[in-house]
Amino acid sequence: MDQDRLIHNYIVQTLKERLSREYKEIRDNVEAEEHEVNGVYPDLILGNHGLVLAACEVETDRSITPDEAEKWKSIIESGTKLFLMVPSSKTKDVTSLLWEKGIADKVSLGTYEIKIRMP
Repeated sequence: MDQDRLIHNYIVQTLKERLSREYKEIRDNVEAEEHEVNGVYPDLILGNHGLVLAACEVETDRSITPDEAEKWKSIIESGTKLFLMVPSSKTKDVTSLLWEKGIADKVSLGTYEIKIRMP
């Protein structure tokens, strides 16, 4: 497993645990693409009482592309709220991409960073 995939899966799992307090039905597409929203397979689909309330996508340094932004747009067009988690260092790039696609006002943007401090 490459480093990007390892980081991605760790962040998805962490979010799944944290969001389980608010959402009782959380489906993921980490191992296989099984659960879709408007033809797209987001990392997490969040719901309660049989209703899909939001989707969550976790991106890494290498996965932030215009093609990926089209997938975000497709999720939003379905009427589903989108939580987007990106590396802190990519916030500016992602914000620009969201504005280009016309969806900046419809995405909840979160960031993460992994720090290793050596003595």
